[in-house]
Amino acid sequence: MAIHLTKESKVLVQGMTGGEGMKHTRRMLAAGTDVVGGVNPRKAGRTVDFDDRAVPVFGSVADGIRATGADVTVVFVPPAFARSAVVEAADAGIGLAVVITEGIPVHDSVAFTAYARWKGTRVIGPNCPGLITPGQSNAGIIPADITKPGPVGLVSKSGTLTYQLMYELRDAGFSTCVGIGGDPVVGTTHIDCLAAFQDDPDTDLVVLIGEIGGDAEERAAAYIREHVTKPVVAYIAGFTAPEGRTMGHAGAIVSGSSGTARAKKEALEAVGVRVGGTPTETARHVLAVLEAGR
Repeated sequence: MAIHLTKESKVLVQGMTGGEGMKHTRRMLAAGTDVVGGVNPRKAGRTVDFDDRAVPVFGSVADGIRATGADVTVVFVPPAFARSAVVEAADAGIGLAVVITEGIPVHDSVAFTAYARWKGTRVIGPNCPGLITPGQSNAGIIPADITKPGPVGLVSKSGTLTYQLMYELRDAGFSTCVGIGGDPVVGTTHIDCLAAFQDDPDTDLVVLIGEIGGDAEERAAAYIREHVTKPVVAYIAGFTAPEGRTMGHAGAIVSGSSGTARAKKEALEAVGVRVGGTPTETARHVLAVLEAGR
């Protein structure tokens, strides 16, 4: 099992014919992802050769869905066009839109995440690495060769820390790894993923990676207390961040005691979550919990 993405997922790539879209489509295909088409109105009807596979280009997401039965789209379009790309995908009835693009204006993210939710489309991102179900499918830019299938679910604001924990826990393996993005507004939250991992029979433990800024981790802690029975291990980035300064992500800003790494750590520990002081220590906590459950 997995959450949100499986080997049956049929993936479109909006922006496939651009430089980043081409590069990462090739990597997704190499990871076993069933990429069934690209979307570019100016290049509709063409095909793009990726090693041993020719991928058709459609003029719209709706055309791609009609022709292929696609249920996932990965968005690699420039920031100015991201809002219209997600709205188009939601109007076409896509089930999952993975928005890799960074630098999208916040008001655009507010608009398209709300619109997609209303239309029944789950958005992951923006400004995220996507998600991977190792051995099955990879939608986004996460390296596919640094881990394997296993019982750990991972949800993270940070792309880099997603990769590091995947590598540190490569011998344990993962059910699904979801990079939700670090912008102030994201379509899928820690809580959304916690709920999905709680219901996934092949996920035995969840790793939650947060960072300074906002109150997402505190809200996740409240949700864990009421709804999550599986063990959760966490890491919070930003213990040394200076107050009042944006750090890395647009959402990572601390004001007073609100949004500090210490406040998030205390909230999580209060509901029984082990919080590592470093990514390596976090990985050790995960392995200890898994070993204790055997």
